[in-house]
Amino acid sequence: MSVSLTIITNKDYPLISDMAYRIWHHHYVSIIGAEQVAYMLREMYTPAAIQKQVSEDQTFYLIMHHQLPVGYMSISQKEPQVYMLHKFYIEIDQQGKNLGKQAFETLLQILSNAQKITLTVNRQNYKSINFYFKLGFHIESVADFDIGNGYYMNDFVMSKNI
Repeated sequence: MSVSLTIITNKDYPLISDMAYRIWHHHYVSIIGAEQVAYMLREMYTPAAIQKQVSEDQTFYLIMHHQLPVGYMSISQKEPQVYMLHKFYIEIDQQGKNLGKQAFETLLQILSNAQKITLTVNRQNYKSINFYFKLGFHIESVADFDIGNGYYMNDFVMSKNI
């Protein structure tokens, strides 16, 4: 397998911020609009915001392909053997190369005790929803999350039993 996961350090925060900026502007503007994208990037992807998430027990990984960063993910443990996948993104020019599937399989090896993984995904994000279906996730519920500033995340809660 040519994909590996590397736990980020604070020197990687600007790289994650840059990747998020590119991916989010390409992918999410048509779904949630440019203003909400800008707001969410400020809230979740500045180096300080990433540090805060790490301090709240999210583990961020760089997705590496042939020793080059091609994406990132973050995960936290919610209860014994239950994890939440908070973020999972592949650079636009690297999508469609099976790297996401390999990254997820690598994550499952790292989380060898996992019995369940949950995530949230925007209900209009059809490409990602279909990707998660292919990984074996199913829709558990529909949820709207108030993220502040008058914005909401209108999501599906999806899960996969391991």
